[in-house]
Amino acid sequence: MSERPAIYRTAGLTKSYGTGPTAVHALRGVDLTVHAGELLVLLGPSGSGKSTLLNILGGLDSATSGQAWFEDTEITALDADGLTEYRRRSIGFVFQFYNLIAALTARENVQLITDIAEDPMAPEAALALVGLEGRMDHFPAQLSGGEQQRVAIARAIAKRPQVLLCDEPTGALDSETGIRVLTALETVNREVGTTVMIITHNAVIADMADEVVHFADGAIASHTSNPRRRPPGELSW
Repeated sequence: MSERPAIYRTAGLTKSYGTGPTAVHALRGVDLTVHAGELLVLLGPSGSGKSTLLNILGGLDSATSGQAWFEDTEITALDADGLTEYRRRSIGFVFQFYNLIAALTARENVQLITDIAEDPMAPEAALALVGLEGRMDHFPAQLSGGEQQRVAIARAIAKRPQVLLCDEPTGALDSETGIRVLTALETVNREVGTTVMIITHNAVIADMADEVVHFADGAIASHTSNPRRRPPGELSW
């Protein structure tokens, strides 16, 4: 049992699309606690509910029923303005596709966030944290896929979010490149203390986590703790 405070709690969280016999039940009564500073991996096949949960926790989607809390704030009770403020202050997102602006350098892509954040890192510091000290003035077209994803991570962490939510961040990458991206995420978790949640269908990635949650058919099938986190450099697939 973790001695860290809970950063997320959910109780009976459900999400349904449509009504009646044709309704799709994306989440079926999910109860989950995530502790501050953890690196948590959510595993499961497509359609098992992982992304739906992450979108609700990140304030991008609403639950059909049940409750979710971020620290002492009930996310499921926030209105649209409250969710916007919550996302802006507390959450960083990393997706499978990098969504960088082609006409801006790596540094300028990160600076888009730091210019509007309350207490940001310097863009240079965020890029250095993910190992891109020497690529700051390159444009996305001059960067590999893994480097572009690391720029996206730097952009997400530059505002110093408490949580980094990552949906298939290595899904478009080969093993070697993916491990570089996972190393960047592990560094952010270890050195900055950011809580990191990673969605993946790749079971190997679970070995780098503190906690592993397996999803199936909209529900948690198992929740286990790793006795030891394996460094990303020891992984391969």
